[in-house]
Amino acid sequence: MATHPTESHIDTHPDLVSLRARYEAVSDRPTTGVIEGLCLLAGLYLAISPWVVGFQSTAPALRVSNLITGIALAVLGMGFGSVLERTHGLGWVASAIGVWTIVAPWAVSGTDSVFKNIVNNSIVGGVACALGLATIGIGLMKRRAPRGMPGTVPPTAT
Repeated sequence: MATHPTESHIDTHPDLVSLRARYEAVSDRPTTGVIEGLCLLAGLYLAISPWVVGFQSTAPALRVSNLITGIALAVLGMGFGSVLERTHGLGWVASAIGVWTIVAPWAVSGTDSVFKNIVNNSIVGGVACALGLATIGIGLMKRRAPRGMPGTVPPTAT
């Protein structure tokens, strides 16, 4: 029986099956879920922080910056939770958002930044950087998973 020219059997290739098994094994670890959840929560907090800390009227540019970057970080955290095998390479984006969050009080508010804005953004930015680095580490663990790891399929000779 001839296969249709657009059909592909790549999904059954042993290397791809092994890679998926590695991602699944690492994704099922409790620390992975904690990192994903913390990234989502950090993003949500960053988005609402102007109203929580109380600088929504004194630093309107910082309010907008925190809202946009917070939503972006939360969406990234949801992506890590739902399709980690495709989004783990975006861990650097969470770190970049964290760096921007730390720098934002001076970049968008200038010398008008007050202590509570700086402290709030520094803490949330540091957490975002750490979570981004942890996500990158998860991606590296998946790529370098030992062959004997449960759920992995040994490569076959061709």
